[in-house]
Amino acid sequence: MTRRIGLLGGTFDPVHNAHLALACTALDTLALDELRWIPAGRPWQKVRHLSSSKDRAAMLQLAIAGEPRFVLERCELDRTGPTYTLETVRELQQRIPDAQWMLIIGQDQFANLHTWFGWQELLSRVTLAVAARPGADQTADELVRAHAYQVLAMPLMDITATAIRERVGRGESIDALVPQAVARYIEEHALYRSGGANPGS
Repeated sequence: MTRRIGLLGGTFDPVHNAHLALACTALDTLALDELRWIPAGRPWQKVRHLSSSKDRAAMLQLAIAGEPRFVLERCELDRTGPTYTLETVRELQQRIPDAQWMLIIGQDQFANLHTWFGWQELLSRVTLAVAARPGADQTADELVRAHAYQVLAMPLMDITATAIRERVGRGESIDALVPQAVARYIEEHALYRSGGANPGS
């Protein structure tokens, strides 16, 4: 039987409860055998300084430890130079040639997909699954929308990594926004603190 593998990429700086809700929804809605979390190495469209690969991977590993179908995929962290989703998909498909691949993206990524490196080839290799809030406009370039995609209906969760970093910088609690183990890691390693060793901003 062909394995159905989902791919969920991002900076995960830090990983938070909305990421986990999306991943769990994808597992069920897409009937995935496995979901690979892919923390970005050097995303070519990001200008913000990221926390270290070590810290982001460690937080992600803590967050996904309770679900055996979740896998931490390190290929972008281990790659040098800018990271492109197409290169990641090519590498994984060469490594696991007989799987069916689902690329899980957010509404904002869907809208900008036509600006991604090699997006036409990317869409020939994967099936898109777009996370959208109820009633959200499925706005994207018409050439992108011409490809088949699935919609993952998501509950409204007003959580962003930016807001979490800002709350930590102000000394406010993030216990309701991230898994407990991630909150503990951030505190123990003094992440995102103004003037700290790794502000992540």
